[in-house]
Amino acid sequence: MDNHKKCGVEKTLKIIGSKWTMNILHNLFNGKKRFGELQKLLQGISTKTLSVRLQELEKEKIISKKVFAEVPLHVEYSLTAKGRSLKDIFNKMAKWGESHR
Repeated sequence: MDNHKKCGVEKTLKIIGSKWTMNILHNLFNGKKRFGELQKLLQGISTKTLSVRLQELEKEKIISKKVFAEVPLHVEYSLTAKGRSLKDIFNKMAKWGESHR
């Protein structure tokens, strides 16, 4: 594989290759979610891991975080345009997985 392609694959895997990241994205493809909603949908993920993955995705501008100044504090996560562009990768991975069961 030439270096240009290798760099692109490495960059993609760096962003979406961590455990739970694709599961988080899968849930956000269906619309914005609150932290607690994501935690319920992702049975088995620790609070710390979810927090870290969300911070990583926000840093990469894959998701955006909207904080509502209410009591109790209300935070929603949603995909950015960059994050939505990952849907094609996700769909291709799902299709490949289905055809190679």
